[in-house]
Amino acid sequence: MEGADSLAKKDGNAVPRHVAIIMDGNGRWAEQRGLPRAAGHKAGAEAVRRALQAAADAGVEVLTIYAFSSENWRRSDEEISDLTALMRFYLERELKTLEKERVRLKLIGDYSAFGGELVGRLERAVERTAGNTRLTLVIALNYGSRAEIAGAARRLAEKVVAGEMLPSDIDEKAIESELQTKEFPPLDLLIRTSGEVRLSNFLLWQAAYAELLFLDVLWPDFDEKTFEGALERYAARQRRFGGR
Repeated sequence: MEGADSLAKKDGNAVPRHVAIIMDGNGRWAEQRGLPRAAGHKAGAEAVRRALQAAADAGVEVLTIYAFSSENWRRSDEEISDLTALMRFYLERELKTLEKERVRLKLIGDYSAFGGELVGRLERAVERTAGNTRLTLVIALNYGSRAEIAGAARRLAEKVVAGEMLPSDIDEKAIESELQTKEFPPLDLLIRTSGEVRLSNFLLWQAAYAELLFLDVLWPDFDEKTFEGALERYAARQRRFGGR
């Protein structure tokens, strides 16, 4: 298997600028091994580290990961507690790594729902890595794409009411300017693990012309070779953006 560097040399467009991942399968991975779900989430956090390193090494500009959806609040209190504890642990352990690897951290979603202490940790991490330029890691926390689009529509409606714009001014570009991903490159590749074939309310607008890749591998088993394979499959596709 050729590495991502080889792909980039063959074709300047082979490596996607923006990759997003729906990290699915932590629970099933733990169940298969007779372990508690918390063990699956911990193993999943290790997979995040591998994916981050692989993305940085490949020259990807932005990696967006679906860490906690707005629907995840339906899970048990114990599992939500495990997930939030893991976020704290990850921030404490990985912040120095992000700084060393020159990775900028950004957040999307209504992460204020996690409470003041964790929010403070998250925002300090964002601030400390703001000047890093090698890769941007976007973590989607309490994120739902429908809510994001509805929020964009609401803000545009408020501008119309305030006389700042006309209804006829609302087009795709205007909506995109109100999305939480407005500062990032367009989404090129969206990966979902665990064999599930759906978007689960993740980056619905942004994925309109992204290449979609559904893998059978469970997220904790995702590694650098898996990421390289995903880039190879992306490079082999012809992106027409609606054209023939």
